[in-house]
Amino acid sequence: MNKLKKLYCRTFQTAFKIALPFLPYRKPKIVGSVKALPDFIKKKKCDHVLIITDAGIMKLGLTKRLENALSENDIAYTIYGKTVANPTTDNVAEALELYQTNGCNALIGFGGGSSMDCAKAVGARIAKPKQSLAKMKGILKVHKKLPLLIAIPTTAGTGSETTLAAVITDAETRHKYAINDFPLIPRYAVLDPKVTLSLPPFITATTGMDALTHAVEAYIGNSTTPGTRKDALLAVKLIFENIDIVYNDGKNVDARRNMLHASFYAGCAFTKSYVGYVHAVAHSLGGEYNVPHGLANAILLPFVLEAYGTSIHKKLYRLALEAGIVEEGTPYDEAAKAFIDAIKDMKKRFHIGDTVKEIQEEDIPKLAHYADKEANPLYPVPVLMNAEELEDFYYLLMEEDIEEEADHDRN
Repeated sequence: MNKLKKLYCRTFQTAFKIALPFLPYRKPKIVGSVKALPDFIKKKKCDHVLIITDAGIMKLGLTKRLENALSENDIAYTIYGKTVANPTTDNVAEALELYQTNGCNALIGFGGGSSMDCAKAVGARIAKPKQSLAKMKGILKVHKKLPLLIAIPTTAGTGSETTLAAVITDAETRHKYAINDFPLIPRYAVLDPKVTLSLPPFITATTGMDALTHAVEAYIGNSTTPGTRKDALLAVKLIFENIDIVYNDGKNVDARRNMLHASFYAGCAFTKSYVGYVHAVAHSLGGEYNVPHGLANAILLPFVLEAYGTSIHKKLYRLALEAGIVEEGTPYDEAAKAFIDAIKDMKKRFHIGDTVKEIQEEDIPKLAHYADKEANPLYPVPVLMNAEELEDFYYLLMEEDIEEEADHDRN
């Protein structure tokens, strides 16, 4: 990256960090069970809820406990169950129409980050009916109060139940972009382990590593606060203690609860301190090829950490200590390598590869451009990279395929 662009990025990030204490961040109130939710809905004088979820959740019947709780308390509800893995502008438009035609006055995002992001985007469109989502992308462009917004995560990973961001994919161009504003933070986050018990092992692993990515990127960035550092460290500790348990025994309620809390704390950390190039590259892969976000983050995380080099060794030492990987006094470079190696080992245990087979070489400049545009100047990364430098990560994710083709040609 040239010196002028670096100066612009760092000046922008410094200004944002100085402003942090004065910005209206808030944490959602935690509710421990879906059965307790009707009381909170009634307190807000709401009587018809739109539940936004996806087909997989519907097929598993995970919304039934919520539906029963609402019915027993005379709260009407409508369900939109067509949210896709990377929610699109079409999803938002369809859900918005249901909200309006059924006279709803509250929103529940029920599912993974996609359902919660879709619910946030619907809320933004309700708050600003004359403005398109595309015009709200970026920072602080909603600035109007949303209807009551509740998040019920069914995966312990996205942290979307705590954040001010909604990531949406344009249905026509496949460009993926984020809308960031304080009204998008849900009022309540329902951390109910029972809705996560049927999550398959692979999804449990990738979403858990998504939460790990949030915590790590928030911690190693340049805009941390004592609060976000504390939240990130706690998230890393909980993940390393519990992710293998939930992967091998999905019915372990205590470990599931701990992972939900880890995801929540990681979300609290990155909603203030932001993420980095892992997310920027992962978002471009999700937008272009529909690669699940948690999987893309899990694949990329160790590669990006290695690319940051010595600039993050001291911080990785602290994370490695919290994870129980190294002892106090371990040299920073050894601790950093041990932490990155632990992530690589985690990927192997969970059968997460190192490549994204969907990547087409001719798409790489466009993907890197999207990643550059998303990350710079907003993300306070340890080492700044431009689009050309970010291209290396896409080629890295293709490497195995290229080698396989070369072997085939030689034979």
